[in-house]
Amino acid sequence: MSDVFGAVWSDPGGRAALTLAIAAVLALIVDRLVLGLARRVATRTRWTGDDIVLGAIQRPLAWSVLLAGVWLAQRGVDLPEDVRGVLMAVLSTLLVVFWTVGVVRIGQAGLGHLSREHQRYDIVQPRTLPLFDMGFKTFVLGGSVYLVLLAWGIDVTAWLASAGVIGIAVGFAAKDTLANLFAGLFILADAPYRLGDFVVLDDGTRGLVTEIGLRSTRLLTRDDIAVIVPNSLMSAGRIINESAGPSAHERVRCPLSVAYGTDLDKVRSVLEDVVAGLDIFVREAPRTPRVRFRRFGDSGVELEVLAWIRDPAQRGPAIDLLIVAIHKRFVAERIEIPYPKRDVYMHPRT
Repeated sequence: MSDVFGAVWSDPGGRAALTLAIAAVLALIVDRLVLGLARRVATRTRWTGDDIVLGAIQRPLAWSVLLAGVWLAQRGVDLPEDVRGVLMAVLSTLLVVFWTVGVVRIGQAGLGHLSREHQRYDIVQPRTLPLFDMGFKTFVLGGSVYLVLLAWGIDVTAWLASAGVIGIAVGFAAKDTLANLFAGLFILADAPYRLGDFVVLDDGTRGLVTEIGLRSTRLLTRDDIAVIVPNSLMSAGRIINESAGPSAHERVRCPLSVAYGTDLDKVRSVLEDVVAGLDIFVREAPRTPRVRFRRFGDSGVELEVLAWIRDPAQRGPAIDLLIVAIHKRFVAERIEIPYPKRDVYMHPRT
């Protein structure tokens, strides 16, 4: 048996064939081992990403072993240099193709996991998943094409220079679009506001965030009007997020004044009783309604009624109910709300 093996190994063609056979057996063993490991891991973990990764590298590993055997086999065979060069380019191309497919599958699995866990990872969400998927594939495929061109001895310097010039031209032409795109990514990553938040912009626009896209953010005002704001303006401007506190509760203020000479203790008691009778306001500590006297005004003592609402959307109805209730109660209690008065004196002409 050893004599037969030695005779085969001493012959270049036999040595090449034996190397290929050994490589094929090793590739099959690697394929089965990785497949078995993937099945074992899948039964022990709840996350499907680990067995997806093992499944993605299973075939590339097996093919890498087989291609390595082909490379070793050709070294012992006397081949023309041009044939050897073509063979090496083909082997390199196949290796790049197999691993490109595996890396793309791993990337898709990872992005899909991040998208499903978008409560923890804000930047990758279901609506932004196609963008990240396309960008990842473009990056991987671009690198793969570059490696394949190098394997075939093609000079890519001129191509890269042309691509750089084209990229600069496209960047200048689409600078506003790119600014909105990057601002959208930063907004998704930093999360200054989320879907369902009430925000107030620099110009006073107040609305509910209904959509956060890569180019713009959509707000729905209390007039049921959709306002579309480019993300570059959203990221550069000052935004008041009424829903970003420890809870959705928000305090509203109702300023008013009472005439001089009014019993202020009675005013405080009446106003606290008015707020207590409105169910729209929160009455649990520490968010209890309160009355604060602020200053001596031109016509009376100025004060504010401070009360908490459960949701920013209730601000308008809450203030409306509070004003109506205060006016009715003040009329019943004969508490005067002062207004500016002017005395006009008429002098006869002499």
